[in-house]
Amino acid sequence: QVQLVESGGGLVQAGGSLRLSCAASGRTFSRYYMGWFRQAPGNEREFVAAISTNGYDTRIADSVKGRFTISRDNAKNTVYLQMNSLKPEDTAVYYCAARTGYSLSYYREGMYASWGQGTQVTVSS
Repeated sequence: QVQLVESGGGLVQAGGSLRLSCAASGRTFSRYYMGWFRQAPGNEREFVAAISTNGYDTRIADSVKGRFTISRDNAKNTVYLQMNSLKPEDTAVYYCAARTGYSLSYYREGMYASWGQGTQVTVSS
């Protein structure tokens, strides 16, 4: 399994931006499909974004479409989540996750075998 470490979270005002990073260990990062999920207090963890192994195919949740972008740099073993026009409802712990194999169920957390520890994002109004 790949080891994942998120960074880049913090406190930001509504309308602001943050870029989350997820660094992966190992030399096989380019073989993994990657995803971002988030969990707000009292809520279940929900899908945010996913990206294919080569970065050409991305999927974004409707709740953040047009504001969030996922990308990856396989040379740096890193996947990113660029978050713009942040809203208070985006406040959550954000997790990156890795899975192997193509799947139409990219939005299901059960499809991902490896998870990071999470990074807190707080958006103030």
